[in-house]
Amino acid sequence: MRRNSVIGDTLVDAPEVRAISFTGSVATGARIANKAIARRAKIQLEMGGKNPLVVLDDAELSIAVNVAINGAYFSTGQRCTASSRLIVTEGIYGRWLQAMTERLGELRVGHALAKETHIGPVVDQRQLQIDQEYIEIGSREGAKLQFGGNMLRRDTPGFFLEPTLFVDSTPGMRINQEEIFGPVASVIRVKDYEEALQVANNTPFGLAAGIVTGSLKHAADFRRRSQAGMVMVNLPTAGVDYHVPFGGTKASSYGPREQGRYAAEFYSTLKTAYVAP
Repeated sequence: MRRNSVIGDTLVDAPEVRAISFTGSVATGARIANKAIARRAKIQLEMGGKNPLVVLDDAELSIAVNVAINGAYFSTGQRCTASSRLIVTEGIYGRWLQAMTERLGELRVGHALAKETHIGPVVDQRQLQIDQEYIEIGSREGAKLQFGGNMLRRDTPGFFLEPTLFVDSTPGMRINQEEIFGPVASVIRVKDYEEALQVANNTPFGLAAGIVTGSLKHAADFRRRSQAGMVMVNLPTAGVDYHVPFGGTKASSYGPREQGRYAAEFYSTLKTAYVAP
């Protein structure tokens, strides 16, 4: 870690480096921004996320489960756009939770290159420890561990963790406010769409957000009122095309978007020239 900070500080402080693009934690991003802005370097930051997936009563059950599984657990949940908060309305809650729990039991955790594997290992020991600490925090806060949370042994070495799902969680719990970056998601039960939208926006982050619904009205309203830089309808929050702008709002991003035309503009300098006729 110390070596990384020395290299990072050298790049950020170098006057020859005129533009800095950073992807990482909020704390490190804030420190880089303060140094870069002080010497008037261009800055682009992509940091954390606590992305909501809203499931409404009119959602098709199979789509709602598949979208939640993909967004929360594929890539071992180690994506900044992963769906870590699953916000579900009362009318579909029971059926969705039963189907979700059954599907979690079918997922295979193992070597990332094995054909039968759905979820690979946690990236390293440090991240595994963070995941386990948040599982303990969630239980202490009063959330119910619906599925998973246990270490698994496999034929190959690795930090294999069961996909973990909490229920009976509330918006203010740490597991619903702080980025975990692992295969851990929590369910928040709400009354209706308006409450779901309010809970979805109740976060210091604003990277990605998703909704599963059969209502064009709610889909359009969610796209407009969601406080996120990227919004998905009936699709997982994790996974975007490389040619479209990537970025969020609030503590998730700062400066121009990454990817596509916006990325090219960040690495360019606009110049206006006049030539006498």
